[in-house]
Amino acid sequence: MIITVTNQKGGVGKTTTAVNLAACLAELGQRTLLVDMDPQGNATMGSGVEKDEVERAGCDVLLGDATAREAIVPAGDNGYDVLPGNRDLVTAEVKLLTEFGREGKLKRALEEVADDYDMVIIDCPPSLNMLTVNALTAADGVLVPMQCEYYALEGLSALMDTIAQIREAVNPRIKVAGILRCMYDPRNNLSNEVSAQLIKHFGDQVYRTVIPRNVRLAEAPSFGLPAIKHDRLSRGASAYEALATEVLRRAGKHIRAVG
Repeated sequence: MIITVTNQKGGVGKTTTAVNLAACLAELGQRTLLVDMDPQGNATMGSGVEKDEVERAGCDVLLGDATAREAIVPAGDNGYDVLPGNRDLVTAEVKLLTEFGREGKLKRALEEVADDYDMVIIDCPPSLNMLTVNALTAADGVLVPMQCEYYALEGLSALMDTIAQIREAVNPRIKVAGILRCMYDPRNNLSNEVSAQLIKHFGDQVYRTVIPRNVRLAEAPSFGLPAIKHDRLSRGASAYEALATEVLRRAGKHIRAVG
């Protein structure tokens, strides 16, 4: 199953979610691949992989200069693999604009390694560009992380329209895997109000799991680690463990813990 983690608004916990979900899925026995489609390469670095030292990366795969299998590297002891991303993805995006079938480049590349993984998590840039379109074209589901703030609801509506357009144009199987409330502070009245609005309008599409504001989550990337490896007992790590379980349950997948 391929899940794209995206939101056209930045700073909502998108990369944090992609990295920590990948790590927690691996902990639950899922062969997991994290694909970094963001030129900032934060998911790559947050997984302990030096984005500028890899021989092959997402740019090479999108442009046909390398296969996905040639570019994929292990994320150290984090338990999952990474298709790295770096600033070369900007070059890939520009070149793709003139290529035929440009929106399906990532989808076709991942088909080669489809049997190697149970779960593929794709991290996107915080904008709707050709890299994000490639991620949505490849996806079975879309996980939407968001903060419970007023403007987030407006952005969510726009994203839902985009997903509908992708479904109609190039990927009829895509669906919303779930909406994830991130950096949540239950002491904040606005957070509670927006959360209630989300559940009212989107119902079961909203994950029951809520990701709290947590210092350990914020500092883990500087160590090249997901929170579950940085501080397993932290509230942030526990929340992403719960999310991974919920994601697998919704996907109808068997959960098996790794010894």
